[in-house]
Amino acid sequence: MEVEGALPLGPGILASNHVSWLDPLVVGSTVPCVPVSKLDVSGWPIIGGLVGELGVLFVSRGDVQSGARVIRGAERALTAGLPVLNFPEGTTTTGGQVLPFRRGLFGLARRSGVPVVPVALSYEPRDLAWVGDATFLPHYLRLAGNQRAVVRVRFGDPVVAGACAGPTDLAHLVRERILSLLGEDIVSAVGS
Repeated sequence: MEVEGALPLGPGILASNHVSWLDPLVVGSTVPCVPVSKLDVSGWPIIGGLVGELGVLFVSRGDVQSGARVIRGAERALTAGLPVLNFPEGTTTTGGQVLPFRRGLFGLARRSGVPVVPVALSYEPRDLAWVGDATFLPHYLRLAGNQRAVVRVRFGDPVVAGACAGPTDLAHLVRERILSLLGEDIVSAVGS
């Protein structure tokens, strides 16, 4: 793992691009945080129970009540001084692009007055991305079979949430910062 940038301290929203099921483990190994994950992960054998015990906030996509529970859980984490890790693309990509961001926790960052820290993730080899209908076990075995894998974690400068007109503007700004942090990784992924 290669880590660049200042590690964020204290409460805030860590907003990251999303490439693999490994992403929360990678970011969480560098900065203690409370990740937000799709509800499906809670049902995964072994991993689901383990991450549930570690305080992951599970959201059922499209369920307003579930979203409200996650916001309340994120508020508690921020009040306790912990950063909350969010993947505002809402799904994984191959790493060659960053999808538009959902507003999600950007409104909470503004209401709570906490910064948003852009986090850019990239993997080598590129086939460590986990997308589409890929199932967990074959992907895990491919990962375990690699002689060498590298993940780059780049932390950007914190963005003052109140400096933007609203959550949508904040989401756009943070996405642009992540694209900038990825730089050549996006260009080389698109070209390959």
